[in-house]
Amino acid sequence: MHTRKWILFLLMLVALPASANAQKDKQACEKVKQQIRSIQARMRNGYSAAQGIRLDERMRELKKKRYRLCR
Repeated sequence: MHTRKWILFLLMLVALPASANAQKDKQACEKVKQQIRSIQARMRNGYSAAQGIRLDERMRELKKKRYRLCR
């Protein structure tokens, strides 16, 4: 009986960091999605050629980051 308590305790310790990381990943995912929405809104309002190049590059970076974080 005492062994079962220790095993349960150890399993809980292992599971806690995983859920904390999942929460951080979810928050990071939402932040990236918000940044993408912000850039899309900016692009709908018009921009110069130089700004367009920078916005496109930033959008590519954010979409790559979203792919890694938001699975």
